[in-house]
Amino acid sequence: MGGGPLRSDENEEASGHMETTSQAVAQAPGTEGGGPLPSARRTVDGYLLAPFPWYGLDEAFTGPRWLMQVGTAADGAVEHGSLGHGDEPSVKNEYAVGSNDEPREKFAVVVTVAASPVRRSADGTGLLEATSVSSAAWLAGVGLLSFTWPGQMDHSLRDDWLEQQTETAWALADDLSGPEWSTLSLPVDGVPTPFHYRESEFGWVLAGSTSEGVHVGAYGRGMSAYGLGFAMIKEIKAYA
Repeated sequence: MGGGPLRSDENEEASGHMETTSQAVAQAPGTEGGGPLPSARRTVDGYLLAPFPWYGLDEAFTGPRWLMQVGTAADGAVEHGSLGHGDEPSVKNEYAVGSNDEPREKFAVVVTVAASPVRRSADGTGLLEATSVSSAAWLAGVGLLSFTWPGQMDHSLRDDWLEQQTETAWALADDLSGPEWSTLSLPVDGVPTPFHYRESEFGWVLAGSTSEGVHVGAYGRGMSAYGLGFAMIKEIKAYA
């Protein structure tokens, strides 16, 4: 899979496949206290250090926008990050997976991943795989798991469930041409752009690429993916 090791600024490793972004983006929290940082603790600093443009929902979305966290390489370089739109989700929301009830929290998270070729690791001891649309799909897939707690699941079983679902998200992202995915065209900077799209009982995930040298992933629940549009963010501080 072309989705190389993506290191977290807080977590050393997730899933055994690739080092990933912060727990708010890609590693589902394993404790009740896990999840994204409270708004008051998030800063825009990491986003401003990125050498690539950030993407979010376009101007058609008029709801709340909020920072999440960025993911960095071992040398501290920003490689990817996520921005939230709508209600700030929590693992402990009252939405029961598999129920017919509408989720109380309605949100969409946009993940931006810098397009990178195969490159040497910071310590020079190995190679990092190139990032690809699959990288964005995996980060989005596991990000959705961060805010999912199946109904009737005992707390002690959640870590095992997360490990299993993370493996599944990896396998799905590695097979974007497989039957689990469909094709969806959505505007990116006003230009119709193809995305890989899938739905599950937990929400939806999509991933595609832009003309600006980044891959874009997204995940959400309670908001339809079919009506979304993406645009380069002109002022990231608007999310702070």
